Amino acid sequence: MSPLAWLSLLGGLAVLLVGAELLVRGASRLAARLGIAPLLVGLTVVAYGTSAPELAVSVRAGLTGSAGLAVGNVLGSNLFNVLLVLGLASLLVPLDVSRRLVRLDVPILVAVTALAYLLALDGRLGRWDGAVLLVLAVGYTGLQVFAARRAREGATSADAGEDGGRPWPIQVALVVAGLALLVVGAGWLVEGAVAMARWLGVGETLIGLTIVAAGTSLPEAATSAVAGIRGQRDLATGNVVGSNIFNLLVVLGAAAAVSPGGLPVPEHALRFDFPVTLAAAFACLPIFFTGHRIARWEGALFLAYYAAYVLYLFLAAARRPSLAGFERAMLVYVMPLTAVTLATVTARALRRRREGEGRG
Repeated sequence: MSPLAWLSLLGGLAVLLVGAELLVRGASRLAARLGIAPLLVGLTVVAYGTSAPELAVSVRAGLTGSAGLAVGNVLGSNLFNVLLVLGLASLLVPLDVSRRLVRLDVPILVAVTALAYLLALDGRLGRWDGAVLLVLAVGYTGLQVFAARRAREGATSADAGEDGGRPWPIQVALVVAGLALLVVGAGWLVEGAVAMARWLGVGETLIGLTIVAAGTSLPEAATSAVAGIRGQRDLATGNVVGSNIFNLLVVLGAAAAVSPGGLPVPEHALRFDFPVTLAAAFACLPIFFTGHRIARWEGALFLAYYAAYVLYLFLAAARRPSLAGFERAMLVYVMPLTAVTLATVTARALRRRREGEGRG
């Protein structure tokens, strides 16, 4: 592999880390300055900004007729965000989850994922389907603005925190600079990773399904990891949930709206990728609900699922005979078993909570 590719790989990683640090610092201080909860900033400014690479890649793919790349990028990015980003972040530091996220935003994520799946079941996301998703994106953003205004009206001067008196233009500049560095760093890292994959002899299909989807999600990964380490845990979880909603409503909606004739949805995406993405969104409900925390073992479960998904992609790219059996095991045995386990954990948590309230 050429030295330039190594430089792109390592330089992209360094720029990503710097951009994530600036974004988290600026967003948390801006929230304090405006009297807005960091969760709301994570669900809007940070989430939308870190999804800029997905938007650029999918819209360009839609315009050039690469429907598989446009759809695969969104589904792959959402799986990467939930399974790997949240899994890795919670392994570093167990993540506390806001009650508002559990009661409102995660159910919205589940509903939006199910809606996108239903719209795609006929094998195509048409321009009208894209328009529906974009209208819902406007509504969701309006909901966040309304919530931010209510939070600001209810804030007091004591809520501003130690950074409340700092000039807000500086914090905005930090957010903008952080977002710009995240986009640039992700681009460099993807270029270096693609060069490495080709050097190792990995097929182009596998590169698109893994490196492109993961590469465009690196801003979310870097931001959530840094936010968790710095103690901004609402920002870490809000960034992932908000990014996934943005990906489905805006990225997929815009790609379908601008594509001539709409986006054809690959058959394998309907058979496997969409159901797995929906299952990952559903998995957030009991995990977030039990104690409003993502524990380390739950993060490890997410990472194990992502490893299984990547193994599936390798088997599919190599057209291994074992692919059908592996796919059947995931859809028929592993995912339902995990659902039963999570339901049992949720039931036990609710029973302990009722017993605790009864003693009180």
